[in-house]
Amino acid sequence: MSVSASLKVGPFTSNVLVKRRYLLFYFFIVWSSIFIVQYELWLYFMLASQWEPIWFLTFLPMMIILMYFSLVIASIIFAKLLLVIINIIHEPQEGTFLRDKNDKDYRFWSIRNTIKKWPIWLAHKFPFPFMDNICFKLFGVKTKFSNSLFEGWVDTEFIKFGDDVVVGQSSIIQSSIIIGNLLIIRETIIEDNVRIGAHSVVMPGTYIGSNTILAASSTTHISQELEAGWIYLGVPAKKYKKNRFFEDDAENHIGKKEEDIEELRKKYELLYLKRRDTPKKVLHEREIQRLMRGKGK
Repeated sequence: MSVSASLKVGPFTSNVLVKRRYLLFYFFIVWSSIFIVQYELWLYFMLASQWEPIWFLTFLPMMIILMYFSLVIASIIFAKLLLVIINIIHEPQEGTFLRDKNDKDYRFWSIRNTIKKWPIWLAHKFPFPFMDNICFKLFGVKTKFSNSLFEGWVDTEFIKFGDDVVVGQSSIIQSSIIIGNLLIIRETIIEDNVRIGAHSVVMPGTYIGSNTILAASSTTHISQELEAGWIYLGVPAKKYKKNRFFEDDAENHIGKKEEDIEELRKKYELLYLKRRDTPKKVLHEREIQRLMRGKGK
């Protein structure tokens, strides 16, 4: 299934650039990684100059894949070296910081994002997802290869994943967010066997217990705790019912219970459609209109 350009997926970093000179980090990593690939390409042409044209064309696709792999690995290595140096100068930390170029934490957060951008973009274009996992691990995200994280946006620091975590399409897992004039950084923890529904947002500092489902199009609030073994849904996410989908006989419970359609509609409107700032008088008038329409039928 195709995904529109607006629904970018995989590891992501913010595009916030506190100072233009930070682009020097970006250009250094791009130039260094491409330089290595240029050397490989030159070496290949030197060796292939003695071959027959058929052999040159036969091995060329394999060489292109190898060069791309080298480009990704080189960019990750150079980025990691820069991050080690930057983190020695100023260690990343959680907190609420002023979004001002004079704020040290805000500046270094921007530098870290700039350094990671090129290798993350390259790794996600590689046809095998293990490169994304390598980026996550080297850049500070604790994750396992059993996780499926690449259908949504996932931040690249201050995040811990357990085993067998699935992130739905176009969902967002954040450890940092800009609200007004503040930068908020909180560690986000997602335990084992968690399912994040499509188009959901996990805000910084969220803790999601094991065997929990965050339903599609739901949103947590900053530092919210989701209890293990429950289904949460809504904006903000609230407890809906016990999660039975991890039980051995889960398939026997699907479709067995029929709920009243009107009750389901009310739950949907309450969780997704009702505006929190709608005056009670307006809500009351809408309820009367709905009842009148029902009597007319």
